[in-house]
Amino acid sequence: MYLLENTQKYCVDTEDQAKDLIEEIRKKAAEKGYSVKKASFERKDKKSKGEIIATCYVVTITELMGTLWEDL
Repeated sequence: MYLLENTQKYCVDTEDQAKDLIEEIRKKAAEKGYSVKKASFERKDKKSKGEIIATCYVVTITELMGTLWEDL
């Protein structure tokens, strides 16, 4: 038994932090021998009475650790 994919979600304060986090994880993945299959971020706003009172960015990373048939 071995891990094929790992999906993680992070919350950061700014769009720049989201982009930096994705780049950091891609570099770490290359160093450790796996790849990033998918990386994205989405802005989330908290509203009160129609007014934005808080904003954050949710970063989703899917790491590809191995393939189904890599042992063959």
